[in-house]
Amino acid sequence: MNDNGSVANLSGRQMRLVIVGHVDHGKSTLVGRLLSDTGSLPEGKLDFIKDICERQGKAFEFAFLLDALEEEQDQGITIDTSQIFFKTLKRHYVIIDAPGHKEFLKNMVTGAANAESALLLIDAYEGVQEQSRRHGYILKLLGLTQVAVVVNKMDLVDYDPEVFFKIKSEYTDFLKSIGVEAREFIPVSAKKGVNIAKRENEMPWYKGPSVLEMLDQFEESVPPSHLPFRFPVQDVYKFDERRIIAGRVEAGRLKVGDRLIFSPSNKKSVVKSIEAWSVAEQPTEAKSAESIGFTLQEQIFVERGDIASRVDEMPIVSTTFDVNLFWMGKRHLEKGRSYTLKLTTQEVPCEVIEFKKVIDASTLETLSNQDFVAKNDVAELTLKTRKPVAFDLFGVSATTGRFVMVDDYDVCGGGIITTYTPSNKEDKLRDEVRYRNFNWVKSNIESDERAYRNGHRAAFILISGDSGVGKADLARHLEEKLFKLNFQSYLLDRRNVGLGVAADIAPEDSKGTAGETVRRFGEVSKLFLDAGHVVISTSNAFNQDQDADIRLLAEPHPVVDILITDEAHPNREAAVVLTLKEAKNQAEAAQKVYHYLKDQKILTGHNYSI
Repeated sequence: MNDNGSVANLSGRQMRLVIVGHVDHGKSTLVGRLLSDTGSLPEGKLDFIKDICERQGKAFEFAFLLDALEEEQDQGITIDTSQIFFKTLKRHYVIIDAPGHKEFLKNMVTGAANAESALLLIDAYEGVQEQSRRHGYILKLLGLTQVAVVVNKMDLVDYDPEVFFKIKSEYTDFLKSIGVEAREFIPVSAKKGVNIAKRENEMPWYKGPSVLEMLDQFEESVPPSHLPFRFPVQDVYKFDERRIIAGRVEAGRLKVGDRLIFSPSNKKSVVKSIEAWSVAEQPTEAKSAESIGFTLQEQIFVERGDIASRVDEMPIVSTTFDVNLFWMGKRHLEKGRSYTLKLTTQEVPCEVIEFKKVIDASTLETLSNQDFVAKNDVAELTLKTRKPVAFDLFGVSATTGRFVMVDDYDVCGGGIITTYTPSNKEDKLRDEVRYRNFNWVKSNIESDERAYRNGHRAAFILISGDSGVGKADLARHLEEKLFKLNFQSYLLDRRNVGLGVAADIAPEDSKGTAGETVRRFGEVSKLFLDAGHVVISTSNAFNQDQDADIRLLAEPHPVVDILITDEAHPNREAAVVLTLKEAKNQAEAAQKVYHYLKDQKILTGHNYSI
């Protein structure tokens, strides 16, 4: 039941709301009024506070409902970040009570980082202040798009519409300059309850929603289950014979049987089981926002700070990246100093290597030729970590693209990762693959459907060995054998995809032709693999580094190594090893490879009839 006796039709989850504003602009009064007007206070709480005010000889204020700490009452400002709950007819809300005092901006960043929506408070009597602009910029950095501006204390200006529209015009221009658009500007008097729960008669010129009506118009954020799977490892626990990797699914979904890679360590394994607490039957799937554990088929060393993903949806791994940062440290942010970067569960030393732009957050003035960031200013800069970290760009995945910086155990800055610089060739190639996979236009036909129709899974068969051992002949014979058995096979020769590459490469780039040929070869093979084919090729023209590049471009499809050699102890492993004598008998060699593909369930047999 709610306060008017009707039954609320509440949704099953809470909307996380942050309320920010300059000190004394009435945030605590607004929150107190929201609690009171929605009947969300504990029984007797309002009378209890009123009784204390009467005994202390002071008039009751709704702000006193929040001033539970004696230190807060003494200072006259709210300094603690807490979670406060209320409900409307539509749903439950949790207020992340982010303080407005200038000294406590770090609490605001900590609170607002988890919010889905925001109310930004401005005093009608004082107008837009320096902190009002700073708070707007912080909400921008934190990616909050559901923002309403509440112009409070309209009673102090006699509910004058000119005052309201002047503030609305000024602050709208400011928000537009930083790429933020407020959903609504709402004139209120939190002290008198005007336009909080419902519109009142004091301002007949205002036709918009009340604060509560506006909140109910905000959309609940959808858990990012559609995004690539991200699981920052919190810890690893050992129970009986199991090693359970524990953490929270920040994005995507996880299923038993998924092949995972842990970044930045690059350890790989397959999910054996998903573990959950207090359930009768262990789940076979987990989705974003769930805290779970899982075990692996192969025991590998994984530790806190690793980020698990599927092999075809890896995060970025690098040491150098560009960020937008809000600085709150007592000391300036400077080059040459070491700070601790905290990103998901990773903690890594870092330093600034370039200041791209330093901005006064209250005026948006660019501070030219400045090689430091002062307290409460904003900067665009490049960070370099002491060892590789795994992350996503903030525009792709907010949770794995947001970080804080620590200086001498003190949270001194927070920001978002906007772009990054590959630290080596492998980083660059992984970035190209990541971009390709993220923008890949997927067919409605699933890979399992193709495998069912074709009688086999997609796979890349790479035949290697010294020159003259018969790799090309075996490749052709194997393609023909699979084709005659009605499997979708294709011989892909590097020379075919390399035709015309030299014309695209500058003459002075001696390595460009080889690198571009490998990239094109990998991308063409990816197209055939996506179509469900068994792609066959040889390593005649590939060196070891290029071989690794091709494997990366082919992921997540398996690469089957066929090695032709007479060495008793080859210097690398292979799925199938053929002697020179075996390779010369192409029919028997192809049959041996065929049996291996069947044993590995790559060739599954045709499951349909015409």
